[in-house]
Amino acid sequence: MRIPAVHSMMLAAIALAAMVVGGARAADLVVPHDPSALDTTMLVSNACSKCHGATGISISPLFPILAAQQAVYIDTELKLFRQRARSDPHARAFMWGIARGLTDDQIDGVAQYFSTQPPAQGTASRDPALAERGKALYESGVPAREIPACNICHGANAEGLGAFPRLAGQHRDYLVIQLQQFRSQLRESEIMQPVSKNITDDEIAAVAEYLASK
Repeated sequence: MRIPAVHSMMLAAIALAAMVVGGARAADLVVPHDPSALDTTMLVSNACSKCHGATGISISPLFPILAAQQAVYIDTELKLFRQRARSDPHARAFMWGIARGLTDDQIDGVAQYFSTQPPAQGTASRDPALAERGKALYESGVPAREIPACNICHGANAEGLGAFPRLAGQHRDYLVIQLQQFRSQLRESEIMQPVSKNITDDEIAAVAEYLASK
């Protein structure tokens, strides 16, 4: 199973993302610097929901599902966006502007809100054989090629563990893009870059298929 090159996928992703948010520019979603301007409810409604959905279940696979995501993970990523310490293309296009004015309290509020929402239900696999291969990779990795099992960090049911994100029920295409970005070092991560350096496109497709179906 072939997957398009990262560069082409990200150009298409960013173009489609602009359509998903109704043609709004990233600047239109920038959060005001005044800490009193937005409480958590307003922040979710005015900024987060435009891409991630009101309860954290996004419609577009270009934007991650945040419902039932680990609060520590959301908190960490929002602070990285605010610091511009995540420089992958989607972060630059959207999250840098959105997160730059957030306070620590606002970030904590958003993290707690989405982490307590009901999780998304996995979608039925379009390729059960591929999903089974992904399950084997998730649970056992490929030791001969220094690919560790995913469940060590992400949990037996891909529910996430603290700073390690929930992956169960996530969009297939989003998972594919993130793994490709880690592998190509477009997205920074001291853990995921070495983990993904030897993974193939077919293996990425298999793991994404399995996780999306959970």
